Amino acid sequence: MVKKEKSSPQAPPITSLSGALRIFQKRFSFSPRMSRIPVQDSLGRTTAEAIFSPLSVPAAHLSEVDGIAVRSKDTLDSSGKKQVFLTDVIPVNTGNVVPYGYDAVIMLEDLKEKNGGYCIEKPIPPWHHIRPIGEDIVQNEMILPRKSKIRASDIGALLSFGITEILVCDLKVALIPTGDMIVPAGTHPEPDQMIASNLHVVAALLGSIGVTVTHYPIVLDDKKKITKVVTQAIADHDIILISGGSSKGTKDYTASVIEELGTIIVNGIAIIPAKTTILGDIEGKPIIGMPGYPIANYTILREIVLPLLSWFGCEIPEYPAIPVILGRDVHSSTGFEEFVLASVGKIKDHWIAVPFPRGAGVQMYMVRAQAYLKIPSSKGELKSGDKTTAYLTVPHKTADQVVLVTGSHDPAIDYLADLAKDAGITIASSHVGSTGGLLALQQGFCHLAPMHLLSDDGEYNIPYLKKHFHNEELVLVCIGERIQGIVSKEILGFESITTHRFINRQEGSGTRMLFDHLLKQKNIRPELIDGYDEEVPTHLGVCLAVMNGDADLGMTIYSAARAFSLPFVPVDVERYELVTTKEMFEKDHRIKIIIELIKSQKFKEILIHLGGYEIDQTGNIRYCTIR
Repeated sequence: MVKKEKSSPQAPPITSLSGALRIFQKRFSFSPRMSRIPVQDSLGRTTAEAIFSPLSVPAAHLSEVDGIAVRSKDTLDSSGKKQVFLTDVIPVNTGNVVPYGYDAVIMLEDLKEKNGGYCIEKPIPPWHHIRPIGEDIVQNEMILPRKSKIRASDIGALLSFGITEILVCDLKVALIPTGDMIVPAGTHPEPDQMIASNLHVVAALLGSIGVTVTHYPIVLDDKKKITKVVTQAIADHDIILISGGSSKGTKDYTASVIEELGTIIVNGIAIIPAKTTILGDIEGKPIIGMPGYPIANYTILREIVLPLLSWFGCEIPEYPAIPVILGRDVHSSTGFEEFVLASVGKIKDHWIAVPFPRGAGVQMYMVRAQAYLKIPSSKGELKSGDKTTAYLTVPHKTADQVVLVTGSHDPAIDYLADLAKDAGITIASSHVGSTGGLLALQQGFCHLAPMHLLSDDGEYNIPYLKKHFHNEELVLVCIGERIQGIVSKEILGFESITTHRFINRQEGSGTRMLFDHLLKQKNIRPELIDGYDEEVPTHLGVCLAVMNGDADLGMTIYSAARAFSLPFVPVDVERYELVTTKEMFEKDHRIKIIIELIKSQKFKEILIHLGGYEIDQTGNIRYCTIR
């Protein structure tokens, strides 16, 4: 008889996001505590009970105009041919009580005074120019139902109707940041430290929806200390959020603290980022262990914390869905629902979404994004050109004014974006190099493509447009002629590229093409250069690598070197232009505004201040018809 080997126990399947939400929702009663507060302090708070008016407003019949109060029956015989002479009238001003027995008011402008009375030529209907008693609200009529978010206009109404205090939901959330390597805001961090910003994001959003937040000081990675703070917080808060320590590392204590004080409900959720999220129950109160990386933390705030608050009755932000076409591939992990931040902009009649690279720690993605994508767990990837859905994180009106600028990086584009804000336009830049920008423009995935591509005959840009486009009319707008050169700490020149560590720009970028062109001219083989294959996507990235000692020198533009106060040795001057289609140039008002900004004296002064630009050609327009 053959003995069967015992199979090792399999780990339970990780919980889906929808499954985790269902489990959490069934677990708790979601009944917040209540408190009575002054009406004038209630903006954004949620009503804990229905509010009824103790008064009728107005409390009597009031005149809407300056005029005379009359009995409408006394005017019935008047017509265009027959005047009626009125003597039984009472003068009233706007807001005066209309005396009992009088049911209409005639404006002074409509009256003809005669022999101590008034002549009228048409009948006056009952209640003409009168605000009847209770027109606004009747005593005991409901003003607001339970679970209403108080608006500024509500405050005015409540006070007008005689209410000075209301009962509101007093939902209290404790925010506990943990970690040895995080430091308070305002502290200059060491290279291996991060500023504890995550829960400030949470506090700002929760405060805007009327939640009372207690933001605890940073707790070091010490289980006893974390347990002590959580125990204190549980006593007088409805929800506990712990940032950091939710993973499986030797200093990750969130799970063990929850197990010691209560119960873990879900340990890990099938989402990227934030799969290490923990949901627990301590003394009948929900506790959430949030990952420490900023984007993961923000994802859990949006996907878990906000739904939880809505079950307590809070009115949470909406993220409107729009149909989009992807402007870049998105690679995901099958079995995990993935959330990807993106820039979105409208080109002609279509919304284009440009996803940011994956990464849970890059906070600037949150700053630059106008939307996010949901990649279903059944999908391994989405391809450029695929249709999908994006969810706006900005108002629709703001998204309508986004201009997608994809291609070569230059600090001048950032300053142009700053100027464009005065016109309500948001420039969303993607740094993919000149060639990548041309491909995006060719596919209809951007409005403007910055480029500086040098051909073998010494001409910039147009020869490459002819290679990439067919039967197209294009327009080039010159930003300026830039000085390219070598940045270093030791005033190194081009001749030092084979004797020192080099940092390169990515393949397809204009700077890389210029560098390769110069190598060919000088008969220098790439394999002789230490660091030729080490790439960064921006000019500022080159300077940062040199500043940090990751490289001795690199090729960049003067304005970037100047921003880092690094020595710079000029090598060449190149033409840096924005390319768009003639149709967008002529029909898109946003493009017209941006081009006028480029031509402006203010922008030229910015280039002069940045340094390293020749501005004789700034704003110059070239047309390129390709057949």
